Amino acid sequence: MDERWLTVDDICKYLNVSNETVYKWIEQRAMPGHRVGRRWMFKQDEVDVWVRSGGAADKSDKPDTEQ
Repeated sequence: MDERWLTVDDICKYLNVSNETVYKWIEQRAMPGHRVGRRWMFKQDEVDVWVRSGGAADKSDKPDTEQ
């Protein structure tokens, strides 16, 4: 079964984050997205794998254990 392409708005609703966060993740954290013309499009399974691998984790939440 083919999975439909999701827009930025769809991904925002799915992950419960803002547009600004999604664009920041694309630019700074290699969020898996595909440019189609001027729009970003996403496959939900690719985003799920990226999130599970820690791609969306807030780096500032890591405990300060390194010295």
